[in-house]
Amino acid sequence: MNNIQKTYGNYAGKVWKILEDEGPQVSTKLINQTDLSKEDFYGAIGWLARENKIRKEKRTFLLGETNLVDEIGENAGKVWNVLSTRNDIDVTAIARLSKISKEDCYSALGWLAREGKISAKLTVRKRK
Repeated sequence: MNNIQKTYGNYAGKVWKILEDEGPQVSTKLINQTDLSKEDFYGAIGWLARENKIRKEKRTFLLGETNLVDEIGENAGKVWNVLSTRNDIDVTAIARLSKISKEDCYSALGWLAREGKISAKLTVRKRK
């Protein structure tokens, strides 16, 4: 298991635990309760959707058979196509080339991480 799989798996566990303990929640409340960034939260949603454990009803997330396969699965395919032709690319560029939002890109990356299809490295850029 690579680093991004461990990371997104842990984030998904946090989201799942809140939903298991407290029931359905809107994204802003889940983000606050899990102390995840918006990006990490959406990666966790992608992971849980790939595991068929989370669904979305209007603005509310809840545990159950997923209804997010069409949306996140399709975006995962778009992201996978971009990643298959490009190396060392950042999330902003992946989203732009996939023609999806950054939030959708993070969900797609969570999906692909759950499948074990991606690895990532953290790069810190110095400010000029």
